Amino acid sequence: MTRIASRLLTVLAAVLVAVPLAPAGAPAQPTSPTLTWAVQPADEKGPDGRRWVEVTLDPGQVVTEHLAVRNFSDGAVVFALKAADGYLTDKGRFNMLPSNRESVDGGTWIDVQRTVTVGPKQTKVVPFTITVPRDATPGDHPAGIAATVTSSGGTVAVESRVGFRVMMRATGTVTAALAIGDVAARYERSWNPFSAGTVHVTYTATNDGNVAVTGSGRVTAAELFGLAESNTPAAVEELLPGGSRRTEARVAGVWGLGPLRTTVEATPSVHTGDPTGAVIRRGSATVTVWVLPWPQLALLVILAVLVLAYRTIARRRRRRLARLLAQARDEGRAEARGAALAGGSPKTS
Repeated sequence: MTRIASRLLTVLAAVLVAVPLAPAGAPAQPTSPTLTWAVQPADEKGPDGRRWVEVTLDPGQVVTEHLAVRNFSDGAVVFALKAADGYLTDKGRFNMLPSNRESVDGGTWIDVQRTVTVGPKQTKVVPFTITVPRDATPGDHPAGIAATVTSSGGTVAVESRVGFRVMMRATGTVTAALAIGDVAARYERSWNPFSAGTVHVTYTATNDGNVAVTGSGRVTAAELFGLAESNTPAAVEELLPGGSRRTEARVAGVWGLGPLRTTVEATPSVHTGDPTGAVIRRGSATVTVWVLPWPQLALLVILAVLVLAYRTIARRRRRRLARLLAQARDEGRAEARGAALAGGSPKTS
């Protein structure tokens, strides 16, 4: 069971990326249907259970770490070992620069041997050195380290690599900062006049600090000049320094009564490492749109028409009744006068 659990851990820790080294539009073919390997953090004896390497170092400091390359295939394989700057994809997955792009930050801090040969069903532990520049700026400098195999298919060379992230933090003032921008709000009304609508909000969260952060906050939609408001939680997924991500949120229970003031607020939290002493800078932004509650206005118009019609009909009925009563009185008076004249006339023989 221990071996099975260990293998599952290595698979979870691996980052699988295929990088075309020729034109991006060409189809990529798999390296080999039988070539399978994993790379994970290790100590001198072998894999140590970490998902990635995370270290905090002083400028000028040098440390030695280890990685383990595990070859699950039936033949010996020569792997190329490479380190490069790390980044997050649009979907929030960690990746490292491809071989045809030059590293300028954390990837340049790592020194590892160029290749390693691993026999079938074997594991090889390889040391690598992290050297922090003396002028390193405080904060996170992410990188990745991987074991790669390159195969050729026609005119395209495909680099397949498996590795893990190396999160290196240079000591100094840690600043966790989020900036909120490009806020856009769209009101989706319900045509049922007795049901509120929804505000669809999109915004861009940017990491303006020097460490990786996540964020939490809320999106608030205020109407009736601030007399009524609805809100929903806002979450910002992990962002590396300088990174940004477009995020969406929905605020329900909004009637759309006049100017709709939508505010996005987010407070960062340090994603890894010790947040003690970190400078926290929250971000917020507001956008206002005018919204008219057309279903409710239509209902008011219909009610007003019905009330006006009712009052008009009632007024006509009262007038008709008054005419009928006046006519009845006039007829009664006429009959009374006629009867009086008939009773008072002289008799003749």
